[in-house]
Amino acid sequence: MTKEKIPTTPAILALKAQKADFTLHTYQYEERGGTKVSAKKLGVEEHRVIKTLAMEDETGKPLIILMHGDKEVSTKSLARAIGVKSISPCNPAIAEKHTGYKVGGTSPFGTRKTMPVYMENTVADLPEIFINAGSRGLLARMPSAELVRILKPVLVSVAI
Repeated sequence: MTKEKIPTTPAILALKAQKADFTLHTYQYEERGGTKVSAKKLGVEEHRVIKTLAMEDETGKPLIILMHGDKEVSTKSLARAIGVKSISPCNPAIAEKHTGYKVGGTSPFGTRKTMPVYMENTVADLPEIFINAGSRGLLARMPSAELVRILKPVLVSVAI
């Protein structure tokens, strides 16, 4: 039996540096499968799979928003909550430049640029979450309290 080779990503290195309580879980990545596919393959509720979305304000200033897999972000509500005119998703090439990760493998940990991190407030209520560990098909399982401790996200209520 061969042991599966898990890549060492900047996210994993950042989590280890923070002495985070996490375990890694792999699944067969599917293009455009999103959290629905990863949740199904790992046998967990999609609500507990947290997506990392790279967005930008009207001036092009990047930010990260963490959202439940089964919810969407109201960009209008997010813009209002953080006091900017508008928020829009980053073009994939721009997102990759800011984060250092390919879309589908974006993690909020170990990003290339330091960006503000916002998080849907109800994510903190979950005892445990699954979040991307910096590679397509690789999620980190951890208590939501670890996510809050390490990232210190600004909590917002912008889910739809």
